[in-house]
Amino acid sequence: MTITTSDAPEAEALRLVDHLAGELAKAGVTHVFGVGGANIEDLYDAVHRGSTIRGVVAKHEFSAVTMADGYARTTGRLGVVAATSGGGAMNLIPGLAEAYASRVPVLALVGQPRTGQEGHGAFQDSSGKGGSFDAGALFAPVSRFCARVEDADQLMEMLPRAVSAAQADPRGPAVLLLPKDVQQAHVRLPGHSVPPTASVARLDSTALTAVTDALRGAGRVLVIAGEDVAAADARAELAELATKLGAWVAVTPDAKDVFDNRDPRFAGVAGVMGHANVEDCLRRADVCVLVGTRLPLLARGGLDRALATTDIVCLGPEPPFVAATALGGDLRDALRAVTRRLPRRPHACPQHAGPHPAPMRGPVSRGRGRTVAYTEAIAAVEAALPEDAHVFVDAGNAGASAIHLLPAPRHGRFVVAVGMGGMGYTFGAGIGAALATGRRTYVLAGDGAFFMHGMEVHTAVEYAAPVTFVVFNNNAHAMCALREEFLQGGVRGDDLFGRTDLAAGLAAAFPSLDVTGAGDAAQLREALLRSNTSRAPAFVALDCDPWEVPPFLPFRPFTEATHSTERPYAKENADERGAVHVG
Repeated sequence: MTITTSDAPEAEALRLVDHLAGELAKAGVTHVFGVGGANIEDLYDAVHRGSTIRGVVAKHEFSAVTMADGYARTTGRLGVVAATSGGGAMNLIPGLAEAYASRVPVLALVGQPRTGQEGHGAFQDSSGKGGSFDAGALFAPVSRFCARVEDADQLMEMLPRAVSAAQADPRGPAVLLLPKDVQQAHVRLPGHSVPPTASVARLDSTALTAVTDALRGAGRVLVIAGEDVAAADARAELAELATKLGAWVAVTPDAKDVFDNRDPRFAGVAGVMGHANVEDCLRRADVCVLVGTRLPLLARGGLDRALATTDIVCLGPEPPFVAATALGGDLRDALRAVTRRLPRRPHACPQHAGPHPAPMRGPVSRGRGRTVAYTEAIAAVEAALPEDAHVFVDAGNAGASAIHLLPAPRHGRFVVAVGMGGMGYTFGAGIGAALATGRRTYVLAGDGAFFMHGMEVHTAVEYAAPVTFVVFNNNAHAMCALREEFLQGGVRGDDLFGRTDLAAGLAAAFPSLDVTGAGDAAQLREALLRSNTSRAPAFVALDCDPWEVPPFLPFRPFTEATHSTERPYAKENADERGAVHVG
């Protein structure tokens, strides 16, 4: 994306915000997500007047950032979020931190009080003057570029720098702090274009030779692919390298969609929510190739011993967290260069566990009342999931089960926010993805995540976003409760809640919303198939058991143990109900 000034022979004077909105539109931005307020209202006015970009009003700034994040992850374009000063600006921080950690290109446009009022007791002053705190210092650690625009002329320089920083490797957020009077200022644009200044980095020939030499001599090879493959749109190049190597391919928890999960060479998910046969393949491999991942702890959990005895090479823009022979630079270029240099193997690595890696075993239910097992629920989702759908998976027991059990759609994204792992991320991100692409988007989340940011369902209803929200309601922060039991010697009860009928609540709140309370897996599947035929949002809730042990590595030693069905519980969860369909 290139941001330029107008190329009109003699541009008329216009407000800075009108110029800003026009530049974003020319650069391919189709949506701006955010929450309004006095110090950002001029930008929203410009967006609406311009009519090219759609302004989407969220219910909370955190979700507005995740909408921009989901937009960016599914389109490959820059996501844009706009918020006012004060508390609105502060609410951006956790969402920007996720985008920073997960390398997602997001531009945050943050309103500020007028420049003449800074340091003089202005409401929501964050200039760092007169005893106020400095917003620039606050946003800097969660951004690749952060600047306060002091006058209109500065934006001509700052905007292209911000966009370039957000989209360069490593990708991440850029933040522009925009005082209200600067937004309102009128500018006369020069009649020439600013040429792009993109530079092309060459691959290190020595590193390329070292990587290819290591792979030429390898017998069995395991590839572990990460999220950067999706960000670089390098799935085809990854598949070609894997074919040439005859390699097994595993994926990190946040990258299930970068390799066909039904391919016979698919080894499964690596790490704490992954499959045991990834470790088996790693122990049998001569070389492990990391592609587009630094292999953080969630992706290498349970693999450290095997990694220590295996030669590792890494292709990606950033060095890995493990010792490796690394080739940096553009990931697609690196994959192509390595593939060109390698001879094709006469035979593929022997198939290890088939196209469906065996899931971790564990008890189905240890609680009381009528509930749906995660294994059955995820199977119902798999049966209904369109091949071109996007899937956004939230944190917690439901998320671990989906990462472990649900194959990624062949032609859609499978997104897990493991950068910060913030609960509630999916509600905004799924909406952003659905509005950006028009595809059916599934949000899979627990009740804890729903109670944090689930009322963004209202935004989906208002904008008719084709999102299916599936909430696995165990009436608990169940992973916290299980950690207390298994790792701390007892359950305190704080994380166990009284039963909440989410379907009835949402049906009452949003009469036009297709709402289902699914009593079993068959009713869940029926509701999901019905939502697939609509262009509108849908909401499905099902009751799950808080004591069902999810496929999570720290719990693995306890999954074969015998547990009493008598468990501390805040309220009896024995309501026998069938499906409730409204809408």
